[in-house]
Amino acid sequence: MDPVVTALIAKINKKYGENTLVLAADVPAAPRFPSGSLSLDIALGGGWPGNQWTEVIGQESSGKTAVVLKTIAENQRVDPAFTCWWVAAEGYDEAWAAALGVDNHRVLLHPTNSMEEAYSAMLEAAASRAVDTIVLDSYPALIPDQEEEKGIDELQVALGARLTGKFFRKAGTSTARAMTGTERPLLGLIINQWRDKIGGYSPQGTPRTSPGGNAKNYAYYARVEVARAEYIDETRPGKGAARVGQTIKARTIKNKSAAPHRIATIDFYFDDAPLLGFRQGEYDEVKELVTMGVLYEAIERSGAYYTVTGVRVKGKDALVDLLRGDLTAQEQLRKQILTRAFPEGTR
Repeated sequence: MDPVVTALIAKINKKYGENTLVLAADVPAAPRFPSGSLSLDIALGGGWPGNQWTEVIGQESSGKTAVVLKTIAENQRVDPAFTCWWVAAEGYDEAWAAALGVDNHRVLLHPTNSMEEAYSAMLEAAASRAVDTIVLDSYPALIPDQEEEKGIDELQVALGARLTGKFFRKAGTSTARAMTGTERPLLGLIINQWRDKIGGYSPQGTPRTSPGGNAKNYAYYARVEVARAEYIDETRPGKGAARVGQTIKARTIKNKSAAPHRIATIDFYFDDAPLLGFRQGEYDEVKELVTMGVLYEAIERSGAYYTVTGVRVKGKDALVDLLRGDLTAQEQLRKQILTRAFPEGTR
């Protein structure tokens, strides 16, 4: 390295602290947090981006909270010490979280709908390095203190947007981690909801916006839209059809660490489906493996025939049945898909 550059690095680090100025090549890759869904992990570029804030947005009952709870459950499964700080502006259903696999003993619950209190607590939690993820569920349920103190007929314009912009300006310092990669990484997730944009125009129909102002859209490292594509019904002999789940489509409408506008499709069961072979709170992981396996050619397809891990079967149903009964084959296929999706190394 040029001695002049070396001298500059030494000077800056002496003035502002060790590792203030480092070579980009020496900075470790940003951490990634698994979502519990293979297709969503791939769409995100290897998982949720760590040490950043991500917005999970969608219409009501689209599956936003379910996707976040499944993320918590997956990370708790991988890491026995994984701890979540959950700001419950809309309440928190312990039974539902447990059904989705969450260990509530590792969830720190902060029930409040005060915007100032929620944001201050989130900043303190991020700066403490004591938790692995912070979740706000959800932004529309927060109320600025000034609005709470006013009468119901007294309008307070853009209070929430101003406070949210201030939160993100302060969040940079609290969320930042040492560039040496020695500090506990953090995942920040904020759940939001679409609103109709009154007075706006869109050639695709009624334009949408999300509460919180425009500043947050620039501050988020990633934004993921969650939508319900269709319901899943189970036909029960003599009882008709029972609604047991839904197909969730997650689209990355912003992603600063991977290609945006990628779509993940997830079958989620919100009720027991004994005839289909699923329990409440489960994803159809095998269906995702098949879809991703064909996409990344980890599964060879020739007409109606599929070959996976050296075994050839006829028809997609036979392939699914084969994988459902072989956990080793599932794991081998998952590794092959990730290797092909991220040839430079899974993140």
